[in-house]
Amino acid sequence: MSILCYVPWLGWIAAVIVLASNSYRNDRTVRFHAFQALYLFVAYLVDAVVVRPFDRMMMPFPHISGLVELVLLAASIFMIVKVAQGNTDCALPFFGELAHRSADER
Repeated sequence: MSILCYVPWLGWIAAVIVLASNSYRNDRTVRFHAFQALYLFVAYLVDAVVVRPFDRMMMPFPHISGLVELVLLAASIFMIVKVAQGNTDCALPFFGELAHRSADER
């Protein structure tokens, strides 16, 4: 289930199902990955809604939105590979810290 949470552009659905499901309520690892994947998706939404409309106005960096989207996609693929290899302790900077806090709360 942790791998499905990181599928680009669709993983947020699996993450919401994990967080709403009673069967994963006590599985801290899966909940952590669900929260981290949701935070990645929120970052993508912020990029799409806030940064992308202003892309043309940012003269020194006109394609910053595309770069941000590429970094978020790479982070999702990196996490899919790490979780598939069995490395469940891998956390992304910033997103991992938020996910640890969220997974610890009940």
